[in-house]
Amino acid sequence: MSRKGNYVFTSESVTEGHPDKMADQVSDAILDAIISQDPGARVAVETLLKTGIVVVAGEITTDTYVEIPDIVREVIKNIGYTRAKYGFDYETCGVLTSIGKQSSNIAQGVNKSFEARAGNGYEDEIDLIGAGDQGMMFGFACNETPEFMPLPIQLAHQLSHRLAEVRKAGILPYLRPDGKTQVTVSYIDGKPAAVETVVVACQHKPMIDIEAQIAPDIKEFVIKPIIPEEYLSKKMQLFVNPTGEFTIGGPMGDTGLTGRKIIVDTYGGYARHGGGCFSGKDPSKVDRSASYAARHAAKNMVAAGVADKLEIEVAYAIGVAHPVSVMVDTFGTEKIDKAKIDKAVMEIFDLRPGAIIKNLDLLRPIYKKTASYGHFGRHDRDFTWEKLDRVEDIKNFLGIK
Repeated sequence: MSRKGNYVFTSESVTEGHPDKMADQVSDAILDAIISQDPGARVAVETLLKTGIVVVAGEITTDTYVEIPDIVREVIKNIGYTRAKYGFDYETCGVLTSIGKQSSNIAQGVNKSFEARAGNGYEDEIDLIGAGDQGMMFGFACNETPEFMPLPIQLAHQLSHRLAEVRKAGILPYLRPDGKTQVTVSYIDGKPAAVETVVVACQHKPMIDIEAQIAPDIKEFVIKPIIPEEYLSKKMQLFVNPTGEFTIGGPMGDTGLTGRKIIVDTYGGYARHGGGCFSGKDPSKVDRSASYAARHAAKNMVAAGVADKLEIEVAYAIGVAHPVSVMVDTFGTEKIDKAKIDKAVMEIFDLRPGAIIKNLDLLRPIYKKTASYGHFGRHDRDFTWEKLDRVEDIKNFLGIK
């Protein structure tokens, strides 16, 4: 996002009961179950949900065994789909699986990288691990929020999470698991000024009046606790279930599929995206791990004061350890010479897959909780890519006091 001046920007989020997020959570729960017993496993799992059925397919190479139907049912139960009239029932749904091994053509380059095989550019044991795929990944940070995230997506995530909170706590007992939020923020001179519009779509039980009950409740128990007072505009528009009744939700209303909410997962459209999803993939897949590493680098750079906004693109060739390119964009907000910023990123952050996995401690069962409410801007110690642990290194390298 490189615009300056005055403009508006909108981002959306979804609740854990949205069918696409159900799929992401199932895929990541399977990954967690496997990686907890076999950290070196190769996992790429996709999930599809429709009324009464869950289909899990993918490639898994592991020495362990997990009972996939049990994992699927536990995830759906914890989300809250415990009765068929909610749109899904964890006890009675069918679970189909189609699992094969990782292709040997791919494994040969991941297990022993091009550098190790060719002896060209081989430096250390980190060079043994090749990238799990080709492609480009992006990491972004800005100083709009304490989490170094764009304000629209951060508020949208918090509102979606709040919808789940008030449902599970019984504050709004008529709510059901499916839901979406959307936040429009106005910017003045490139800085967030006010929340102009909020859209909330929340699944609910039948015979609940939207205007008389749901909309006032959402404003009182969801909007007010989340939107900071300094951003509340007197002209703010609030749309709650603007199509009318929302009683048909979850996979009964829409098919759910892993990887279909990649913009929700990242920066809400405020920054670029390489196109690859995260959920269901072990960290040898750079779609996931390199996106985390690029976020880690971008966040630490902005926190060190080098720029107001900073985006990093990193690209890989499959089976090759070293990135084929790294680009840093500060959108004209840099505080020091841009060439020095580029050099700092290259010198301080090791973006080889093996180094990313090691430095961010990614071979742990931490992934299911990343699968809803965003992979970035979270306050959780397991989200190691959110740590501000390289700020002093950056300041020392660049001579920032």
